[in-house]
Amino acid sequence: MKLYNTLTRQKEEFIPREEGKVKMYVCGPTVYDYIHIGNARPYVVFDTVRRYLEYKGYEVTYVQNFTDVDDKIINRANKENSTMQEISNRFIEEAFHDADGLNVKRATVHPRVTQEMDGIIEMVKTLIDKGFAYEDNGTVYFDTKQFPEYGKLSKKNLDELIAGASERVTVDDAKKNSTDFVLWKPKKEGEPSWTSPWGEGRPGWHIECSVMAKHHLGETIDIHAGGEDLIFPHHENEIAQSEAANGCQFAKYWMHNGFITVDNEKMSKSLGNFFTVRDIAAQFPYEVIRFFILNGHYRSPINFSRELMQACQNGLERIKNARKELAFYIKNCADTKLTEKEQEQIADLEKYKEQFEAAMDDDFNTADAVSVIYELVRFSNIAVKGGVSKEYAQKIQDMLDHLCGVLGVAELKEDAVSDEDTAKIEELIAKRAEAKKAKDFATADAIRDELTAMGITIKDTRQGVQWFRG
Repeated sequence: MKLYNTLTRQKEEFIPREEGKVKMYVCGPTVYDYIHIGNARPYVVFDTVRRYLEYKGYEVTYVQNFTDVDDKIINRANKENSTMQEISNRFIEEAFHDADGLNVKRATVHPRVTQEMDGIIEMVKTLIDKGFAYEDNGTVYFDTKQFPEYGKLSKKNLDELIAGASERVTVDDAKKNSTDFVLWKPKKEGEPSWTSPWGEGRPGWHIECSVMAKHHLGETIDIHAGGEDLIFPHHENEIAQSEAANGCQFAKYWMHNGFITVDNEKMSKSLGNFFTVRDIAAQFPYEVIRFFILNGHYRSPINFSRELMQACQNGLERIKNARKELAFYIKNCADTKLTEKEQEQIADLEKYKEQFEAAMDDDFNTADAVSVIYELVRFSNIAVKGGVSKEYAQKIQDMLDHLCGVLGVAELKEDAVSDEDTAKIEELIAKRAEAKKAKDFATADAIRDELTAMGITIKDTRQGVQWFRG
């Protein structure tokens, strides 16, 4: 299995530090609002990476944080006459709601910055003691000139780093070097603060993730991941402060997902093309959002549009319908064993699994993995129409379940139909069958229309009438 390592700018064979175990840290959202479609991409992408690693037999310790102390949270709290804690708690729950909808598995642990203050203060003290940081009137800075490898992730020289930092690097006369960044900042009036050796204050953004990763995963981790906008300055600074404080490599592999554009333009509130996951979920099911994200390679930019979402919804329905038809076929066909010809074709069925794994082993190419599932769906549809044995149909179903489960897509849920409604539906289906037998097609069509009005779809098959809600 190979993955693209941003640190080396090449695909590398994935070899965890400890055999059979993977330690993975993914930067989570700052919780001052609902997560947007850009946030959703790392949620889905790295959840899928985790799922595939677990599918391959690894024990994955997966950490994804919440940044619950930040200027944006404080500003919203002040605007709503609330507290930072109330705002962050509310939007952490909203983030979980959206993540659950996207079928994202909960992390092994979801640390919060406010719960990590002792570790943050301790790491800042260590950096000062080792000569990598300095204090000026209650502000502690990391001295980038003391870390010779600064810039190794973003592959930029110092001038480029300053330009690329944009608003995150500000002019500050107290800095020794313009690229130095804040580890601890003094309290401002009306803001929450914590007691430290440098006075009341709160941490800078970058130190937070370094400490949370160390606390929950150790000094060196296997995979650190996030959006490509975090390469600089956030991840660059994480490397500098973690390796300076701990004296060892921080992360072996760095993974970054590409941006999402909206109608081929960069997403921004000023352009009016900014969409939260909740906005999109009001028009398309959450599962379609997940499927849309997985239809592109995670490192490539993908474009969000209503037309593309509709195409993904159609594709997802194609997979789900095939799975429903296959399940109905297995339930109602004769209990037959593999034929001699089918035994010879088992190897053909296994090829889909091999192709799927080949795609995922090549830097988690979910786009090609989805294409393999489409091919398996086509194979399944032909098999059902051809009347294969029940045992062979079961093997196809197992394969479809297996591959869809790895991507977390096209999961079949039991239709929420009461016993009373089920009895009524089946009674109508029986009456329709009698009408068709009597060549009373007007009555048969009227019954179909009545079922449709109830939200029930029916399909005539050789095994009987298949029905489902939707």
